[in-house]
Amino acid sequence: MAENKRDYYEVLGVERGASEEEIKKAYRRLAKKYHPDMNPGDKEAEQKFKEINEAYAVLSDPEKRARYDQYGHEGVDPSMGGGFGGFGDFGGFGGFDFSDILNSFFGGTQTSSARRNAPQRGEDIHFRLSISFEEAAFGCKKDITYARIEKCGECGATGAAKGTSPETCPTCRGTGTVKYTQRTALGLFSTTRTCENCHGTGKIIRNPCHNCNGKGYIKVNKKLSVTIPAGIDDGERVGLPGQGNDGRNGGPTGDLILIITVRPHPIFEREGYDIYCEVPITFVEAALGAEIDVPTLEGRIKYTIPEGTQTGTTFTLRGKGIQHVHSTKRGDLKFSVHVEVPKGLTEQQKELLRKFAESCSPANNSKKTNFFNRFFGKQ
Repeated sequence: MAENKRDYYEVLGVERGASEEEIKKAYRRLAKKYHPDMNPGDKEAEQKFKEINEAYAVLSDPEKRARYDQYGHEGVDPSMGGGFGGFGDFGGFGGFDFSDILNSFFGGTQTSSARRNAPQRGEDIHFRLSISFEEAAFGCKKDITYARIEKCGECGATGAAKGTSPETCPTCRGTGTVKYTQRTALGLFSTTRTCENCHGTGKIIRNPCHNCNGKGYIKVNKKLSVTIPAGIDDGERVGLPGQGNDGRNGGPTGDLILIITVRPHPIFEREGYDIYCEVPITFVEAALGAEIDVPTLEGRIKYTIPEGTQTGTTFTLRGKGIQHVHSTKRGDLKFSVHVEVPKGLTEQQKELLRKFAESCSPANNSKKTNFFNRFFGKQ
């Protein structure tokens, strides 16, 4: 239930006025912390990871965030009508039309009806799709299920039962509007209003279609196989023309817009088409140089680091990063090394290190020597 959910801003640890970048940064930090790959078997971390993804799915979408800010969880809960708006909720079939006010001022007696019965393009549907880091890098195919509005197959979008047809409204004679004349101190004053009998459609349905209850349109779940191009990044969109809501009165169908969410990787970070990671090495490997294993998106490769390598030194593997969208060009993999200081030494190992330290000259530790030379040289 919505009332049992935590505030989405609280879940991500950001203020209500947080920018898109702040929300994205908070999500990446928390998603990496509670990612199932980083917490194997931890049910609490798994639950938090789901909660974090749910919060980000709403707060990263401007439309959903606006509804959430105004109505709370109910505004974005599909089971309570928050997941669909406008035509998707059939809100336009009997609601108040503000264009009628303008028409009454400017004397347009049939403009509102004409607009209402003119071809209208179906609404676009926004669908958030979560994919892995590797799927974003190499591209993938995904089977999705989403809700859309389509013409009723029973009545052909007329709203009338089979074998019947809508009738012309006797009140407005098909115009969708009714003219009212009032006598005032200044004389006769005429206004035009939406016909209450047909709600501005100009038609009356005596026998509603049982499948759509006279709406002419129904909400259905559609399954679709979609292709995600290699190199796509978090927050980017993929448009699928003609897969949105059906149009009205012969209007074209809207589009399906996939909003891509890329789950964080336990090792790699992405910046543009380049990827970054940190590789731990031993003290001996750093001092003597060594051939080490370096992770890439295709698996481990061997790389030789020179002797005397310091912590934080960065190396680049050309063409081992992310593929550019709709191109064969690839970014680079940049990895920095972290020299791991050994722990739990035996007495024998400690004694060997003491002897090693005694054998070292200032030239072996030039940074430390130069640091203290500069410091004491100023005294």
